[in-house]
This record gives sequence, structure tokens and C-alpha cells, in this order.
Amino acid sequence: MPTSPSEPPERSGPFDLAVVGAGPAGLAAAVEAARRGLRVVLLDAGDRPGGQYHRHPAPELGARRPGALHHDWREFTRRTAALDGLVRAGRVVHLPGHHVWTVVPEGTGRRLHAVAGPDEAAASVRARAVLLATGSHERQLPFPGWTLPGVVGAGGAQAMLKGGLVLPGRRVVVAGSGPLLLAVAGSLAAAGARVPAVVEAGTYLGYSGFAPALLRNPAKLAEGALHGGALLRYGTRLLTRHAVVGAHGSARVEAVTTVRLGPDWHPLPGTGRRIPCDALAVGHGLVPQLELATTLGCATRTAADGTAALVLDAEQSTSVPGVWAAGEAGGIGGARLAVVEGTLAAASVARALLGGGAPGPREAVLRRRRDRLRAFAEAMGGVHRPGPGWTGWLRPDTEVCRCEEVPAARVTEAVDVLGARDARTVKLLTRAGMGWCQGRVCGPAVAALAGHASGEGAVPDRRPLSCPVPLRHLAELPEPRTD
Repeated sequence: MPTSPSEPPERSGPFDLAVVGAGPAGLAAAVEAARRGLRVVLLDAGDRPGGQYHRHPAPELGARRPGALHHDWREFTRRTAALDGLVRAGRVVHLPGHHVWTVVPEGTGRRLHAVAGPDEAAASVRARAVLLATGSHERQLPFPGWTLPGVVGAGGAQAMLKGGLVLPGRRVVVAGSGPLLLAVAGSLAAAGARVPAVVEAGTYLGYSGFAPALLRNPAKLAEGALHGGALLRYGTRLLTRHAVVGAHGSARVEAVTTVRLGPDWHPLPGTGRRIPCDALAVGHGLVPQLELATTLGCATRTAADGTAALVLDAEQSTSVPGVWAAGEAGGIGGARLAVVEGTLAAASVARALLGGGAPGPREAVLRRRRDRLRAFAEAMGGVHRPGPGWTGWLRPDTEVCRCEEVPAARVTEAVDVLGARDARTVKLLTRAGMGWCQGRVCGPAVAALAGHASGEGAVPDRRPLSCPVPLRHLAELPEPRTD
């Protein structure tokens, strides 16, 4: 049973390992580390394990087959059962509803501060090592009409279906870029929605340039064929090299306009067409959630999909001693890769803390699988990476930052007239990114419009707090310990 958020976790610490996030990577890491003899605390913002990937309906909804909309559900339930057994044995402390907002050095280990439960109580734990499995969030590129009711994220549509057993509409266009679109379209259609089109900005022919990575991952090819078969079965048209460049309606979305794109994603004149719908599920891949890691000073790289990801070695170690990471934080790669990386990271932590020889045969197998899946992920990211021409979709009055209602004209003014050369300067001049989402939605778009004039590639947002924190928590912080 998980520990209640009202129970001060310090009573049962310190721990050998603190795992942040109970999605596929974090869950696998916590189970593996505990099995190897470490005392583990698993902190997660969700009420139940699974993260966004294994988001499941609330018990009160009475779902008869909660795994019907999930891949690898049987493996997930086995892993959660193992976690429950380790919790009962006292080898893992599971703290759901805990939003970790910072990690600070303390003695030879680190202290993690969290906002806990609906009452936003203060909580903290101390551990010798930290494993970050913080997942990702959706990447959104704005276009005219994207703020209309009925326009939702592609992952958001899937979350509505998995977690709430509801559809975003009855006639849903799915658009954006990335393989998630095929899974979303199939899930919506299987649940009873009419999906007239999947509008993919990239082209699947781009995978032909990554033949070695494809051949090493036949399961991925089979999965793609399965999604393609679902589109045929439900009569869904796949439009590649197309994008939704406008959503239309009064009270909610009633239709979308699609156009054909050039190689750089610039819209081609005269190719527009309207598709009637009552909902649009749109997303352009995922963005690793790195706030805790960058606060710690972990080095990042520009991944093939254009996002910032952590630099990790073969042991899943970050550039900061005592800090490991697994899953999407190291680059978007999917749940199966996350499970493998979480297992490998836990094994590495156990060797570092408990001693031991070289990795065994099981780890060697897992490393080969990790490398194979990571190679496919990099190929996938390169194929679906947004092209610079997408900014041609925008009108001057198109809102880029929804929270602060900042239009594209103000962002371009900050760049072209006021001399802003990065997203942070644009934020200071326009308030873009200062709203409730703190730039998680508009950040990639603002960064693209700012031009990345320095040519340094993706620059992660660095912030001292990874989520909203009551001021009383800051006021009550003790003086840092040095022992």
C-alpha cells in the first residue's frame, strides 16, 4: 500500500535511492533496485503508478477491461503487483501525489522537496542517490484557431479516453507529426469515434534512410503495420506531408483546413481543403521534462527530434555524480525503451552503492536491447522533426502563448525590433511563457520564433522550481545541512 501524503516520509528515511516518477521507467527502476537490496522511495505526482502511458480509469468508473486501450498491460500489471509486494515487505516506500519541486545536495546524498496531496503539504526525503524518470509532455505548434473548444492535444485525447472513458468528439481529425498519431487515431476509432483523416506533417518514406535501425527492430515494423491496418479497417485517410493550418467554428471547432507542405514544412499555396469535424486532436511529438535535471546541472544534448535531452552514459548516469535518469528524460523513445533503461539504471545504482563486479549476462542482453531501441528512437525523431517552415502557418493575430494571450506579432516584434535572440528574452519582453503552464505549451514555439540565433540547438528551460510551490514551503525550509 502507498504511504499517505499526510504521513511525513522522513520517519522512514533516509533511503538508498529516490526514484522520481512512477511511469514505465520509474516503476521498473524501483522494482529492480529493491530486488537488488536497495531501500527505495518512489515519488510520483500521480495517484497510481503508470504515468501518462499507463493512465487508467478511476475505480469509480467501473471499467470492465481497463487494459483494453493499452499496450503491454499484462507486463504493467505484473510490475505493479511486484511493487505492491515490495511495499508490503518494507523495501519500497511509495509516495503518490508528491510533486517533487527541487533536489538539493545534503551531505553525501540529496534531499528531495515535494508538494504532497490535495492539501499541498510540505514533504521531503533524503537519499544517497537519485534516479530521474520524469517523463515528457506534448509539443504543440500554434496555428489559427487552435484555442477553440474541441481542439485538444493528441496525447490529451488519448488521456481522456484512457483515464475518463470519454471521447473529445464524435468526428475527430487527428493531426501533427509522429507515430503517436496512428495510435491515437486507432484508439479513438475503436472506441466509436469517426476519424476521417490522420494529417501527418512528415512522411513515412523518411524511414527509408534508416534501414539498419528498422531491420534491428522488427517489432516496430509490425506495430506500424498494425496501426496501418486499423486505419484501413476504420476508413481513415492518411495524409502525409500535410498539416492543419486553421481550425474554424463559433462555439467550438466545426472544421479544419489542411494544406500540403513543402520539404521544410512551408505551406504550399493553393492546396488547402476543409474537413468537417467536431474535434481536433493535434500534437507534434513529445518534449522531455527536464526541470529537475537542469536545476541539478545535468548536461543536455539536442536530440534528433530537435528537443533537449539529457546526456547519459552506458550506465544511465547523468553528468552529475549520484544522479541517474531513464526513459523520456534521455530522449523520446517510448515505454518499452523506458522499461529497459529503468532496469539498467537501477542495476547501475545498486553496483555503485553496494559494490559488485561487472554487469552480468542479463544486463548485457538489456544493453543490446536498449541500444537497438534507442537507435530506432533517434531515427523516428529525425523523420518527424518539425521543419522551420511551420511558422508560415501563423497569422499576426495567432495566439502563441495561450495563458498570457500573446499573439505571434508581439513575439516577432520582440525578435525583429527589440533584438530578442532567445526564448528567455522574448518571455521578459512579451510575458510569453509566464502563465500557468510556465511555457510547457508555448515554449517550443516561442523558441522557434526566437530563431535560436546562436545556433546552439535546443536550450532547456532552467528554473529553480519545477512546479508551483506555496510560499510557506519556501519560508519553512531549514538551513542546508553539511553533514
